[in-house]
Amino acid sequence: MLTSDEREHFDLLLEQILDTLPNDLLEKLEETPVIVEDYPSNELMDELQMADPLELCGLHSGTALTEQSIELPTDLPNTIHLFRAGIYATAIDEEDFVDEYELQKQIRITLLHELGHHFGLSEEDLKELGYD
Repeated sequence: MLTSDEREHFDLLLEQILDTLPNDLLEKLEETPVIVEDYPSNELMDELQMADPLELCGLHSGTALTEQSIELPTDLPNTIHLFRAGIYATAIDEEDFVDEYELQKQIRITLLHELGHHFGLSEEDLKELGYD
């Protein structure tokens, strides 16, 4: 379970990362909410057929911009979820401490990874760009 200090620290780092993004990208984020939660819901874990919630750092839901059409309306709004606990788990060093640099890096990578899905990039595309 994350402490309130860890939540606040994560959210502060996320805000700092958002401040570094280009304005064009930030405008797209205004249309696609970024929802930050500690853990994915049990229902989501079941839907994704995943057992360990620490393995999920983020998720894009909805229809990628490249797939949207005025002829085929989307049924779900686009959202980006970031899961603090999963991201924190990727930033733990060999001595079980949070590596601050790695935490910042993983928040950024996860955010950009999910944004990539929003813009229609596949897992393979994102891997080639270094966002896996």
